[in-house]
Amino acid sequence: MMVRALVFLCLLALPARAEIAITEVTSPGGIRAWLVEDPSIPFVAVELRFRGGTSLDEPGKRGAVNLMTALIEEGTGDLDSQGFAAARDALAADFRFDAYQDAVSVSARMLTENRDQAADLLARALAEPSLDPAAVERVRGQVLANIASDARDPQAIAGRVFDRLAWGDHPYGSSGDGTEESVRGLTRDDLLAAHRATLARDRVFVGAAGDITAEELGLLIDRLVAGLPAEGAPMPPRGQWLAGGGVTVEPFPVPQSLVLFGHEGIPRDDPDFFAAYLLNEIIGGGRFSARLMTELREKRGLTYGVGTYLAPWDLGNVYMGQFQSDNARVAEAIALVRAEWARMAGEGVTPQELEVAKTYQTGSYPLRFDGNAPIARILVGMQMQGLPIDYVTNRNAYIEAVTVEDIARVAARILRADDLRFVVVGRPEGLETTP
Repeated sequence: MMVRALVFLCLLALPARAEIAITEVTSPGGIRAWLVEDPSIPFVAVELRFRGGTSLDEPGKRGAVNLMTALIEEGTGDLDSQGFAAARDALAADFRFDAYQDAVSVSARMLTENRDQAADLLARALAEPSLDPAAVERVRGQVLANIASDARDPQAIAGRVFDRLAWGDHPYGSSGDGTEESVRGLTRDDLLAAHRATLARDRVFVGAAGDITAEELGLLIDRLVAGLPAEGAPMPPRGQWLAGGGVTVEPFPVPQSLVLFGHEGIPRDDPDFFAAYLLNEIIGGGRFSARLMTELREKRGLTYGVGTYLAPWDLGNVYMGQFQSDNARVAEAIALVRAEWARMAGEGVTPQELEVAKTYQTGSYPLRFDGNAPIARILVGMQMQGLPIDYVTNRNAYIEAVTVEDIARVAARILRADDLRFVVVGRPEGLETTP
C-alpha cells in the first residue's frame, strides 16, 4: 500500500522553480506530451504511462498484465532476451517496464546520438514482445517466488487483507501479481490479450526531459507507439469502499505487530484537497513533529515510526496509515490513533502547526528535480492526475492559500475515527477481530 502512494507523493512535491519550463507537444499522430527541453546534456528521458494497469486483468487471469509487462524486455523478433539486452547496451540505452494497479509504465533513457536506433528497438519490444516459452517460464518462476515471499512478509499480508476488506471483488481488492494458482494457469494467449488490453494509443500519457526539441519528440512518440493498437480494453468501474470501522487480526509469529489502518479518502480534484493534504502532513506526514509521531513515539515509545498518506487512485480513494508496535502495547497504540483522529476532527490544528507544514511543503522540494528521468515521471503524473500545465508555477500558492479555518472544516469532513479499519498482523495482546 505504501509503495503505491509514492508516485502520488512525488507529484505533490513539485517545486515552484522558474527554470522548469513545460511545453505541450502534440505528435503528428495526435499523441499529447509534455516536455522540459534541456540541451545541456546529450541525452533524453522519456516516460510513457498507459492508464489501466493490472486493474485490466480479465476475470480469472489475475497477474496477466504484471507477467506480460515483465516479459517486454525478454526479446522481440529475432532477438532473444540476451540479444535484446546486448542491443540495448550497445546503444547505451536504458529501458524499464513496470506494472501498477492504475498504469503500465515504460521508462527510457537514450543518448542523443543513438536516440533513433534506441527508439526503434524500444518500439519493436513494445509492439511485438516475443513471449518466448523459455522466457515465459523463467519470468513466471520469478513472479511465483515473489508471491511465495509475500506470503511470509507481514506488510504484504496486511496489505492483502486490508485491500480485500476495502474493495472486495474489485481489482483493487487483490494483488496485481496474482495468486500462485492464477499465475501458473496463464497461457501465452492470456499474455497476448493482456498486451492488447493495456498497451494502446488511446490511454498513453507521455513526459520527456532533456536534449530533444518539441518537433523531434512528436516524431519520436509516433515511432514508439506506431505498432500499438488504437484502443485497449474498457476501464473497470470505480471501486466501492466496503470496509467499516473495527479491527482485523491476522495471526503471525512476530514480536511486533504490523498495523495498517485507514478509511475512504477524497479524490484529487476535490476543492478541499490541498487543505486535506496539509492536514495529513500535520497529523501523520512522517516528520517527527507530526501529531501521531509525537503521541506514539516521542511521548510513549510505542513505535519507531508512524505515517499516514492520502492516495487518490483512478478508481477509488483511500486515507491510509501504518506503524509497528510491540504485541503487548499495540492495543494502546491503536486507541491513541483513534483518539488523535477524533481530536483533530473536532479541534482542527493550530496556526503554528499550519505554518510549519506550509514552510516544509513549499521549501523542501527542489531536490525532487534531480535529473531528466524524475522530471519526465513527474510530467506524466501531472497529466494523469488532470493537473494544469502551469501547476508547477502555482503549486506553492495553492498551499499558501489554505487557512486554519479550511483545515478545521476539512478535518471535520474527512477524519472519521469510527470508520477506521485496523488490520493487525502479529500476536497482539488484548485485541480480537471485530465485525
